[in-house]
Parts: sequence; C-alpha cells; structure tokens
Amino acid sequence: MGRTTLKQELLAEFLGTFTLVVFGVGSVAQVVLSEGKTGGFLSINLGWGLAVAMGVYVAGGVTGAHLNPAVTLALAVRRGFAWSKIFPYWIAQILGGFTGSVVVFIAYRDAFNAFDGGTRIILGEKATAGIFATYPQPFLSTLGGVIDQTVGTALLVLVILALIDSRNTAPSANMAPLVIGLLVVLIGMTFGFNSGYAINPARDLGPRLFTLVGGWGTEVFSVANHWFWVPIAGPLLGGVLGAVTYDGLVGNYLTISSEAKRASS
Repeated sequence: MGRTTLKQELLAEFLGTFTLVVFGVGSVAQVVLSEGKTGGFLSINLGWGLAVAMGVYVAGGVTGAHLNPAVTLALAVRRGFAWSKIFPYWIAQILGGFTGSVVVFIAYRDAFNAFDGGTRIILGEKATAGIFATYPQPFLSTLGGVIDQTVGTALLVLVILALIDSRNTAPSANMAPLVIGLLVVLIGMTFGFNSGYAINPARDLGPRLFTLVGGWGTEVFSVANHWFWVPIAGPLLGGVLGAVTYDGLVGNYLTISSEAKRASS
C-alpha cells in the first residue's frame, strides 16, 4: 500500500463494505424472497464468504480492508492503527453497509412486494427485516447472544491475524481474501444458528438503519429485548479478545522466535 490520504482510505472502506453487504444481503434476499427455491443456509454462507472476499479485494490495496469496526478496533489495540481514525472508519463502514442495503432493496423491490404484499414485517412467517440485519432465535437470551457474537468475532479476528502474519504460514497476498472468505463461511456453518453470525457491527447496523427508514419502522431497534446493541457490542469485545489471544499465544512467540533465529545466525 502506498501513501494515502484519510479521504482515500474512507472511500475505500465505504466501497469495500458496500461490496460486502450488497452481495451478502443479496444472497439472503434471494433465498428468503424465493421461499427457498433459489438456495438455503449453505448458499447464504457461501454468499457471505465470497462477499467478504470481494470486499477485501476492492479495498485491500488502500487500507488493508478492515470492512468491520471490530477489526478496526482490534488493529488499534494490538497493531498500532491510529486511534484518531477509528470513528471515521466506522462511519464509512456503516454507510457502506447502509448503501449496499439500499441497492439490494431497489433490485428486489418487486420481489419484496410480491412476498409480503407491501407490508414490511420484522418477525414471523412473512418477515423480511432479517434479510438485512440479524435477529436472535426465540430461545436465545441476551447474555447468550453477547457470548455468541463475542466468540464468533474473536475467532474471526484471531484467524485473520494469523492469515496476515508473514511470520506465520500466511497465504500469498492475492489469495488471502479468498481464505478470509472461507473463514467466514466456516463461522457461518458452525456458529450461524443462534442469531445469523453478524460478527461485524457495520454489516448489521448499516442495514438495520436502512430498515428503520425503509418501511420496517422503529421496532427494528426495540424487538427481541432491544437486540440491536448485541451485534455491536459483542463483536467489538470479541475482536479485541481474538487479537489479544492470538498475540499472547502465538504472535508474541513468533516475534521471539524470529529474533532468536537472527541472533544465532
């Protein structure tokens, strides 16, 4: 990455997150609105994984492609990312998620109307709010949701740090986005049941804000015991936890190992 301005970085984060959300939300819309005729949970997992990969390809050369406030915070805590850039990055990411949702809705507007008769529903048989943002299973407690999001995001960031660590067995730069995408598929296939594995505040809050103004109303923030804050707080906590865990158990050892090899050579 060459020297860039903050404006260029924010535009890259916006477009990368837009790419992630437009493909990811699009994969959910296709399954829900077709009532399962065009795929299922596997195709949604694959859609989100490939969406992440494409987003990283779009923004990677400018910012390294955070595309996720949890990743941005983790990099500030453990990798020296400038704290002054955190909120601008978060805003760009959330706006990207919002705009991606707008595009999906426009593309599928007729399908939405055919599916729900023009009445935007949050929960239930004809619910469509879950196409955009995540909602918990009826059995999931708030604490269970926080744990779910913390664990999923910790695993995401932990493995991402391993994948981009040149001292570890990192893939080549042009393959890393695809491997990160496979990681997201894996998380979806193992931890997607409880609440849809947001593991990214921008991926959830941006689309949720769209549903707020797009016809679903204020209940998108109050339903399920005000669930909306869980896929924000859980990932932010989990991202830092994943980074600290990787560094404490592997990353710091690799640094010591490299220095020892140089000292003995």
